[in-house]
Amino acid sequence: MSAASARARRLPLVLRNPSFGRVWAGQLLTQAASRMFQVGAVWWLVGFAGGEHRGLDSGLFLMVSTVPAVALAPVIARIVARHAHRTVLASAATAAGAVAMTAAALSFAGALPMAAAYAVGLVLAGCQAVFDPCLTTSVPELVEDADIESATGFELSTQSVAGLCGGLLGPLVVDAGALTGVTATCGAAYLLAGLLIGSTRFPHGGAGDGPAPERRTLRRVLAGLPFIRRVLVCFAAANVFTTAVYVVMPLYTQEVLHATGSTVASLEAALGAGTLLGSFTGGRLPGRPVTVCSVCLMVMAAAFGLPGLFAGHAVAVVSMAVIGWCLGVIGVRFVALCQRMVPADDKPAFFAVMQAVLGATFPVASLVFGALGDHLTATTLCLAQGAGLVPVALALWRLGSRAHATEQHTPDAPVPVPAGEAS
Repeated sequence: MSAASARARRLPLVLRNPSFGRVWAGQLLTQAASRMFQVGAVWWLVGFAGGEHRGLDSGLFLMVSTVPAVALAPVIARIVARHAHRTVLASAATAAGAVAMTAAALSFAGALPMAAAYAVGLVLAGCQAVFDPCLTTSVPELVEDADIESATGFELSTQSVAGLCGGLLGPLVVDAGALTGVTATCGAAYLLAGLLIGSTRFPHGGAGDGPAPERRTLRRVLAGLPFIRRVLVCFAAANVFTTAVYVVMPLYTQEVLHATGSTVASLEAALGAGTLLGSFTGGRLPGRPVTVCSVCLMVMAAAFGLPGLFAGHAVAVVSMAVIGWCLGVIGVRFVALCQRMVPADDKPAFFAVMQAVLGATFPVASLVFGALGDHLTATTLCLAQGAGLVPVALALWRLGSRAHATEQHTPDAPVPVPAGEAS
């Protein structure tokens, strides 16, 4: 390798691979816009447009915003498999931008009906539900084989950064320019992303022009992974209480702190920063993955309950940061566990069902906690989140202990290794 080539390899992937860099920028724009609209619209419903049922209204909005990724999973899989990925990515971003800009124009001309805001949220969520899995699938078309791990790392970290930026800006933009401001900003970000991706050459293209190879059914994949299946059920149950934070946070800001969108933004920022930190540090924590995750759930339970016992801005910010850190650690350890235990040929099917199972709990949490928010105080909801996580953490701890005891009695059992480490 020449000195120039060596120096080029030391540059970040987004700089030495312009194609990947442009698509990465498009990812950052779309995911930040999606999160900005979601958080901004919830704050608009709670702080400006909501009436006596603002808890239910915001919960329904979040439910609507998460339905497409679950309900349209088979359709999205076929779209990604049968069409050129650059076309799918650019079309999804451009369509979302056109809808957001139209909503901004209508909102500027007059108050946008609440039903129209729900419809916009549904369409934007549908576009993002197409964009995200297509982006993951297209990574090998953008980079060389040696750079796939680096590209995947950029993709995963971008989700946290985009969520942090979008969650921070959403309430602030709503405070400054109401729903018109947030829809216009999101529309511009989506359209720019569509332009960037549409003008990018995919140097290693070729995928996406036919159906994927036939693999085992989801039922057969899960039947062969009883331990992972039980762990997944535990995390799905935990998700009902953890994802409710996106409903409870605005209600807590409005009812308890009596604050503005900047406070919602600070809580979102603390949650996002904690998640990002947990993603980077989770792999360094000692202990078995399930044990670490169960301890993190117990810590989260305490962190959720703290603002319910001691109301205050500083307490809420610290709690959100701790919760975010635990979420980041759990994500890293659980995905790593799955990478080690799920056979390589079954991973596409498994990760598809994992996303569907975990994603399906978000609409339930949004609706249930949104409805409860109209009848219970925000501090009571915080305590309910913490209390709900305790039995899940105990069940996960017991599951891990039983698995460890089984391994101790079967020392000759083969130890799974990550894909690519076996010779």
